Amino acid sequence: KGIGPKAFVQCAGFLRIPESEEILDNTEVHPESYEIAKQIMKYDLNDIDVKKLSEELEVGEPTLRDIIEELKKPGRDPRDEMPKPVLRQDVLSIDDLEEGMIVTGTVRNVVDFGAFIDIGIKEDGLCHISKMSDSYIKNPREVCEVSDTVKVKIIGIDKERGLVSLSMKL
Repeated sequence: KGIGPKAFVQCAGFLRIPESEEILDNTEVHPESYEIAKQIMKYDLNDIDVKKLSEELEVGEPTLRDIIEELKKPGRDPRDEMPKPVLRQDVLSIDDLEEGMIVTGTVRNVVDFGAFIDIGIKEDGLCHISKMSDSYIKNPREVCEVSDTVKVKIIGIDKERGLVSLSMKL
């Protein structure tokens, strides 16, 4: 409900339906590529000449490689390949934090003004762009990206509002 046909087509590749009768519904293969995927399934996936088969099936090589990789590991969760956060056992809430403390966190979101980092408490901490590097940077993505594991220093705590300011300048 609330998703029109065009929006559905764009998000269909992100959906997983494990109990579907169509085996490809539980893969990253986009429904628009199901026919190609079914043709690829006839081959030994470990012995495919990608260049030749892409010409034969009239599909781009990158798309063909993606489909082959997904057919080799159907139903996998791409998040499983991301590094797990390394969290301290003694930091469970904002009350456990102290200014000057060095913690390890996982970058959850990178925005124009900095990065939000999961340091093991309810709310993510913010590392402002000015606190990300000793040298000038135009974009926080020059320093980090989503899922990076980073060491940060606690430079400010606002317990009332639940805000934590971080610095990557150690």
